[in-house]
Amino acid sequence: MSESINPQLRPEMAKLPTYKAGKKVEPVNGLPAYKLSSNEIAHSPLPSVVAAIVDAANEINRYPDPFTTKLNQALSEKFNVPVEQIATGTGSVGVCQQIIQAVAGADDEVIYAWRSFEAYPIITTIAGAKNIQVPLTADGQHDLAGMLAAITPKTRAIFVCTPNNPTGGIVTQEQINEFLAAAPTDVLVVIDEAYVEFNRDVNAIDGIATMKANSNVGVLRTFSKAYGLAGLRVGYFMGPKNIAEAVRKTAVPFGVSNIAQVAAVASLEHETELFKRVDEVIAERTWFESELSNLGFKLAPSQANFVWLPLGDRTEEFALRSEGIAVSIRPFPGEGVRISVGERPALERVIELAKEFVF
Repeated sequence: MSESINPQLRPEMAKLPTYKAGKKVEPVNGLPAYKLSSNEIAHSPLPSVVAAIVDAANEINRYPDPFTTKLNQALSEKFNVPVEQIATGTGSVGVCQQIIQAVAGADDEVIYAWRSFEAYPIITTIAGAKNIQVPLTADGQHDLAGMLAAITPKTRAIFVCTPNNPTGGIVTQEQINEFLAAAPTDVLVVIDEAYVEFNRDVNAIDGIATMKANSNVGVLRTFSKAYGLAGLRVGYFMGPKNIAEAVRKTAVPFGVSNIAQVAAVASLEHETELFKRVDEVIAERTWFESELSNLGFKLAPSQANFVWLPLGDRTEEFALRSEGIAVSIRPFPGEGVRISVGERPALERVIELAKEFVF
């Protein structure tokens, strides 16, 4: 019998990082456990949205609409964007993968800030393209001048995550206008606005208006955060017609379930009620940032539903200690921790812990 040889993998797989989802923790000494590691909304879904989901469950024996027709129409009416310029997928991360697969392949390059959304390097590598990471500035903002300088004839896409995950900072409209004026028009610039509903900075990018004013700009958004549908996986892209068409082609067939489509449409119909919850999250974020600042932490203002706490070498110690108080947060070793704005008791525990980590 000949020697067994294992099936071969693509060489890129050996260095492919694994996406690190926020983990749960167990209750400790009678303390209830809280999850502040995944930027989820702590509120339960609206009863009206749950009712729509329950009704849609009666049809799970059928394949969903592969064209997400009703959802696309609802988005078209909301943003005054032709349906031909809209594509959907399994959360913004799924749509992000569709975008890169549509525009970038072997030897092409994808530019983004770093640190930013940790799925970017994974998705780019899977597509066979090269990751071009441009470090954030000293104050945690996008270095758009550095990103411009990184563009080469091989550049196919540039991602601008604003508010940025995990640091929470924004790119201003003035900054993106200057950037787009200097960037080549044959390179797709994707404004990733997964957290845009939590933004209250009047100087921040208006992604939709910027997309409408530029032929090479797309916008990436999700129903996972402000709309509270993280478990149903539905996101969307709006951009140039030819790009949107390609993004639809790269989607997994029937990826967005009928339940997800129905829930997304119902959420759009009840935005006023949902966005009252967003205002509550923002109020809690303001309070939480104030409490941490009063302890002596120098925080860059967050415009998302999380707060970035720069802890450097003590990051992993903080994360381990947080497990001891039954609260999970998201550590980025050697850099800092991202803390989702969740239940007040959990945030109060984090504040007490943070008192021991003030530099």
